[in-house]
Amino acid sequence: MGAVVPVLTRWGVSPDADLTYRALLQPEPRDAADLARELGMSRPRVQAAVDELVALGAVSAEPGALQPAPVDVVLTRLRRPRRAPVAERAGEQWRRHVAAVDGLGSLAAASVRRWSRASARRRAAQLVEIEQYEHLAINTEEVFTAESLSAARPLDRALIDRGVRTLVLERPPLDGDRGVPARSVADIPEGAYRQADDVPLKLMVFDRRVAFFPADPLNFEHGYVEVADPVAVARCCALFSRLWAAGHDPFRRGVAPVEVSERERRLLSLLAAGHTDISAAAGLGISPRAVSYTMRALMDRAGVDNRFQLGLLLGATGTVRPDFYQRD
Repeated sequence: MGAVVPVLTRWGVSPDADLTYRALLQPEPRDAADLARELGMSRPRVQAAVDELVALGAVSAEPGALQPAPVDVVLTRLRRPRRAPVAERAGEQWRRHVAAVDGLGSLAAASVRRWSRASARRRAAQLVEIEQYEHLAINTEEVFTAESLSAARPLDRALIDRGVRTLVLERPPLDGDRGVPARSVADIPEGAYRQADDVPLKLMVFDRRVAFFPADPLNFEHGYVEVADPVAVARCCALFSRLWAAGHDPFRRGVAPVEVSERERRLLSLLAAGHTDISAAAGLGISPRAVSYTMRALMDRAGVDNRFQLGLLLGATGTVRPDFYQRD
């Protein structure tokens, strides 16, 4: 296939469509019936994948064969910004922010404090210092400044080093690539970060005791509001939980190589060079049954149904490079 193709599921493409597109990138022309046989998928399932690719402009249905669009063309289309114009997004963010704050209910004056931006950073650092078990954060920014990153990362690192459970929720990138975590979470461990399309309120919750959010969602320089009212904080936690449950983990959508042992690599090399299971077994000094078991284990690990799918995935993820097959 030439250059490695990023896993298209990062942009919301279905796994079947991603696999079908890779198969179509092979040199020989194919129709839906050919794809069904090669991929080991039913005709209706392949047709649904083809229809999805045609709708994306990734495939054209030429008479007698399906023609894939060039990889760079497909990626350009998928990476096209998918959000409304800036002014429209700003108005919507303001409405969501107000609705979320209204959802906290009536707040007693004694439970609310207002901080300037600089004071809020100092106050947040104090609260982080005394946190013991949980830190929840929602970020609504589309772009993070170097200043905000330099202020946030030491706090994140301090929490993680102390073993405080830290969960972070953000918007996906503007280009829709759900396989790339934001720069703002460089220190957040896998499983503690998700992205969601609908994040109404920039928010921090410290040990489920104190909540922080900006006074103005469009200009953080106008300061932050601190709320200690137990009912309001509980509602902030409930909001976070709802968004977290609906979010997705980009770490699980990227191009993650499948771990293979040296013996598995040697077996893949022999099979790719045209050996049968029997001749590959002889070359490795193992039984043909062991070859079958090894390949089944690789397919299970990769989450695919057959060897053709496995080959496409190993190439797509860079686990096996094209020149690897030429080494033996």
